[in-house]
Amino acid sequence: MNYKRVLLKISGESLKSDSDHEIYSQEKMVEVVEQIIELKKQGIQPGIVIGAGNIWRGKLAGTLRLNKIDADYMGMMATIMNGLALEGVFKSVGFNKVKLYSALEIKNVTSPYNYRDAREYLDNGYVVIFAGGTGYSNFTTDTAASLRAIEIGADVLLLGKNGVKGVYDSDPKINNNAVFFKHLSFQDVLVKGLQIMDPTAITVCRDGNIKIVVFDVVPKGNIIKLINNKIESTLIE
Repeated sequence: MNYKRVLLKISGESLKSDSDHEIYSQEKMVEVVEQIIELKKQGIQPGIVIGAGNIWRGKLAGTLRLNKIDADYMGMMATIMNGLALEGVFKSVGFNKVKLYSALEIKNVTSPYNYRDAREYLDNGYVVIFAGGTGYSNFTTDTAASLRAIEIGADVLLLGKNGVKGVYDSDPKINNNAVFFKHLSFQDVLVKGLQIMDPTAITVCRDGNIKIVVFDVVPKGNIIKLINNKIESTLIE
């Protein structure tokens, strides 16, 4: 893959500890950070959007009988915690050129999001982390990733999945006969109702002409392997 600037969307679950008592795995966090630093060495400018599934799941809101708006804001705040954790791991391994933005303003620990500033930081060699989702309820972190990809002028949105190598016609974890798609159009995804991203995120990428590459982010080294065309993935364009 020949990309200069990428938006990497990773799930919170992919950073979760195998222990039910811990929300982060140090090993997984360091592994992701070291791969992103390697992207930098290969001349790629990475922006990152991170989910919150290791901390907060929407279904818990239903169990607690919370209204959806409050639940969405709780999810956004969980992404900020993940962004702070990821920023901290970068610095712990000696990489200090990392900038954390949040769509929800928290002055003490994050910077309010500004796409012009974000582009400038990327041009100056920083890894930029985008937290807080879109800043509004009823939008997913997938939609946030689509918007940030457009705003920073990314060449592609790299959509890291947790244990799935790309897009299938059904859930491969349930259906052993699920059919894998190597290439899809945006219209294919929408018409077939493929549950890889929410329809709003797909539409935003389509209208913004942002390619999406869906891959399995969990195995060690897979981000680098993807960039170097060494693993299977699904291209949506």
